[in-house]
Amino acid sequence: MPVQQAVMWPTLVASKKLNKRLESRKFLADYPGYAEQPLLGITTDDQSSLSTESLLSDQKDTQNYRVFVSTWNVGGIAPDEGLNIKDLLETCNESCDIYVLGFQEIVPLKASNVLGPENSKISMKWNKIIREALNKRTHQLFKDQVGPKKIEVKKNICPNEEGEEAPQDFECIISRQMVGILITVWARRDLCPFIQHPSVSCVGCGIMGFLGNKGSVSVRFMLHETSFCFLCTHLASGGREGDEKHRNSNIAEIFSRTGFPKGPLLDLPRKILDHDHVILLGDLNYRISLREETTHTLVEERDWDSLLQNDQLMMELTSGNMLRGWHEGAIKFAPTYKYCLNSDLYYGCCYHGKKPEKKRAPAWCDRIIWYGKGLNQLQYTRSESKLSDHRPVKALFTAQIRVSKVMKNLQSLFMSERFGQLKTHFDVSPTDEFICKNQSSFRW
Repeated sequence: MPVQQAVMWPTLVASKKLNKRLESRKFLADYPGYAEQPLLGITTDDQSSLSTESLLSDQKDTQNYRVFVSTWNVGGIAPDEGLNIKDLLETCNESCDIYVLGFQEIVPLKASNVLGPENSKISMKWNKIIREALNKRTHQLFKDQVGPKKIEVKKNICPNEEGEEAPQDFECIISRQMVGILITVWARRDLCPFIQHPSVSCVGCGIMGFLGNKGSVSVRFMLHETSFCFLCTHLASGGREGDEKHRNSNIAEIFSRTGFPKGPLLDLPRKILDHDHVILLGDLNYRISLREETTHTLVEERDWDSLLQNDQLMMELTSGNMLRGWHEGAIKFAPTYKYCLNSDLYYGCCYHGKKPEKKRAPAWCDRIIWYGKGLNQLQYTRSESKLSDHRPVKALFTAQIRVSKVMKNLQSLFMSERFGQLKTHFDVSPTDEFICKNQSSFRW
């Protein structure tokens, strides 16, 4: 190592550690100011239904919301502008209420990215692709309606891929990056007023035990009266015997060090397992404890049951040591790692010259597991994009949400035509319009 780099190393490390602590609760969103503000713009008639007497006597109701979750290690490969993620977002239902997408290695895990400032250009590109994919149906409907004459749009607007103004069905409520880990959360526009207290917590478990080449970015928020926590993780790699202990250690560190503010007025959940609904997603890197040749043979035979009996994460879930009380849906898809690029062949099956560059036994590295009551998994599968050496994994849940009857009536108001007449902080201000015209509605 050159003398100048050796001198700078301690300074860079100290600065990185300090910045992680100071910025752990900063995130990007379409409208970050709404989270800690009361619902504004309610008329006198509406306020009468929110009187102290009605709130005290308010009864609780339960509603089911659809939550989409995905994880994808993209191997440091930046997406093309025209990347089609339709297959990734496709579910057994037409649409969901909340979309949570997690990525690992959105940038190469080299020293300049681990020690330097986050390269937000790539995360902004991913968010742009997600925004356009989620709102594509609305954009097309808008174009069909406009025809030769312009119609007035009273809802939030941003330019679509052709630069035309179009209403948005989904908005980003949280987007946070730590080195190569990115989690981005999107909600239906009419739900946004009922999403409160979003917060993030970053935990680095990589180099020196705290740098962000490995670790987690966790987000939490309240939807009505139910708390959510999503953890996007990238755990220690390695396929040798005993490497799973490093992954277990990473999980213990993440559970111990992740923390959220309790809130200005409410005693909000501060630790991961205190939340009502907890979903952990990511490249967990757990492997299959079999000889490489045996693993390849069982994969060729599509004998998932024999492989899963030796899956390290499955054994952790069964033993209840590190992940007591956690659940995973039935795996009925092929291992998601490690593929030759732009191929359906696993490493060890594709040859560059005489021998493969580096052998890797297939494994289900990319997983989604959950904790807490009231979550019901409807779908657990993978997508087939060949962008990286991992295949994306996705899951669909229904989540039970506690809703007060007063707030339920208010939600009906927000979804009605009267909402367009209310002047709220969701109206597009000149500043928001400026941000939209620059094709980026994210701001600190």
